[in-house]
Amino acid sequence: MDKLLYGVAYYDEYMPYDRLEKDVEMMKAAGINVVRIAESTWSTLEPKPGVYNFEHIDRVLDAMEKAGIQVIVGTPTYAIPSWLAREDPSVLALTKRGQEIYGRRQNMDITNPTYRYYAGRVIRRLMEHVAQRPCVIGYQLDNETKHYGSCTPQMQKLFKEYLMEAFETVEALNESFGFAYWSNAVGSWDDLPDVRGTINASYGCAFERFRRRMVSEFLAWQREIVEEFRRPDQFVTQNFDFEWRGYSYGVQPDVDHLEASGCLTVAGVDIYHPTQDELTGKEIAFGGDIVRSLKGDNYLVLETEAQGFKQWLPYKGQLLLQAVSHVASGANMVAYWHWHSIHNAMETYWKGLLSHDFLPNPTYNEACETGAMFDRLSDHLVNLKKKNKVAILISNESLTALQWFPIDQSQSQSHSYNDVFRWLYDSLYEMNIECDILFPASQNLDQYELIVVPALYSAPEALLLRLDRYVENGGHLVVTYKSGFTNENVKVYPSQQPHVLSRCCGVTYSQFTAPVKVGLKGENIHLDREETKVSYWMELLTPTTAQVLASYDHGEWGSYAAVTKNEYGEGSAIYFGCHTSKAVLKKVLLEYCEEIGLADWAWNRNCPAAVTVRKSYNGQGKQVVFYLNYSGEPQTATHMGKDSVNLLSGQSVNPEQDVALGPWGFAILEEK
Repeated sequence: MDKLLYGVAYYDEYMPYDRLEKDVEMMKAAGINVVRIAESTWSTLEPKPGVYNFEHIDRVLDAMEKAGIQVIVGTPTYAIPSWLAREDPSVLALTKRGQEIYGRRQNMDITNPTYRYYAGRVIRRLMEHVAQRPCVIGYQLDNETKHYGSCTPQMQKLFKEYLMEAFETVEALNESFGFAYWSNAVGSWDDLPDVRGTINASYGCAFERFRRRMVSEFLAWQREIVEEFRRPDQFVTQNFDFEWRGYSYGVQPDVDHLEASGCLTVAGVDIYHPTQDELTGKEIAFGGDIVRSLKGDNYLVLETEAQGFKQWLPYKGQLLLQAVSHVASGANMVAYWHWHSIHNAMETYWKGLLSHDFLPNPTYNEACETGAMFDRLSDHLVNLKKKNKVAILISNESLTALQWFPIDQSQSQSHSYNDVFRWLYDSLYEMNIECDILFPASQNLDQYELIVVPALYSAPEALLLRLDRYVENGGHLVVTYKSGFTNENVKVYPSQQPHVLSRCCGVTYSQFTAPVKVGLKGENIHLDREETKVSYWMELLTPTTAQVLASYDHGEWGSYAAVTKNEYGEGSAIYFGCHTSKAVLKKVLLEYCEEIGLADWAWNRNCPAAVTVRKSYNGQGKQVVFYLNYSGEPQTATHMGKDSVNLLSGQSVNPEQDVALGPWGFAILEEK
């Protein structure tokens, strides 16, 4: 892209009265240069089968074209019209909770032939109508697409065909899944049980993997239709989302983002996060790092909050800080869901950039500042590239398997894969160590100096061997508990744990337990007792060649190692056999990064805890450093880069010079 995009979702269909001209005027004043339309309004576009109404779409396209605002058109397939559910009720998903009824969005079986027929038809009619409009710059496929828990007969029929292709014989399937247990073995493919009742994790996890594949296939199917009409200058994207815990929290369980992104020309994402005193930037960062890593390129933030929930109403300065934070991670677009606050239905109190009165407000006024800054600095900040030396390897397969076998269920919410991921990611973020994201299929391990692996519970032996060779050839690895435990079919490896990784980590174990009143002790562990507390899970480690960094501070378990470091070949590996406090984790990581010469640790030593540093290179090859103050207090950071200019003030900044940051403020420094 040749400029930063700053936008909103806009639905003329939702307006209580005609104000399109006024909306465009206010958008222009705010620096809005792109809007996203159509993905939510199938019933307006096709009120009756085969009867189409393009009035709202044409009104918006005409107005935006006249104003010089670009448009992203979404395929309207994630919320079906009532006539479709009435015509063929089988389009509605059957889930473990029971049969869906019409009402909410995302309630259909994406594999259903009737749904596919009508969805394909409406996509084609829409594409025919909009593809040649000059203002249309790209298309969004569906919306936050997932499989919606569908277990319909159609979905299970396709699953059976998938298993038949993968295993060829029922004997191979029985062996791979351990179906002999509790008399689950099948004598023919027609004997496969309904997945909704299975007690076999291998079978259940295979079904989840298959349903993720169906999401990828569904998006690729939509891309093929769009491709019939798309101009070469128009992009295709999708707004991926994440596990939801009231905000974007972790790896999406229901989508293989890497596989699903294969049909896109540019990756897109929806990122929502706490604000006010809870704004840390972590969700913005991890979401951006994941989606940037899908194609190793810049991405689009198709949705983020403006006002959002009542508890998300931003403090002064936060909307601007949030937008800059997205760009600092590599976003070429920041867009709000959505322009105005809706006057009825489910999302009445998920507020947009404008409130229900449509008048300027403090959030809108700050958006005007953001739009002006994006326009002024676009040449410096568009297409920023990262050169990270650290990566985190994430695994959908391990996430799914640990839903079957939770790490800990004693809390109100069981400790899960994403908790381990965020434990590691957040610690690196707080240390100002940026990272890319790797996937089991990634082949570029050797480009990183350090790879961090959270709870790789389910992994084929080939992946574990690749990690072993990575260390042997000079790489550095941090692996956590619950790694290398089962194969890709969630059958436990019949060997010492962690399977294969025991060689590069220099440690083994055969027993584990839940920690009760267990702490850590070690030569360099000088922390308060509460900070050394072990939580959720502990493995009783026996070093083979590894050095013990910490052992358990407990009368019964004190002879066992808890955290180890091992030299192996040309590289080294650290193994965490338990869930430590972040204080312990960060202490171990910081010393390790310093030891292996990972330069990024220096930024941590020269920034207050509230300040996050993000670094990139722009189109001129110059390093751009963002200093982001996630606090309501003024902060001062020491610049650790080269001679630079502050893009906001135009002032020069020398190495080791202090940079002043206002409350919820930031500085953007470009290398001279």
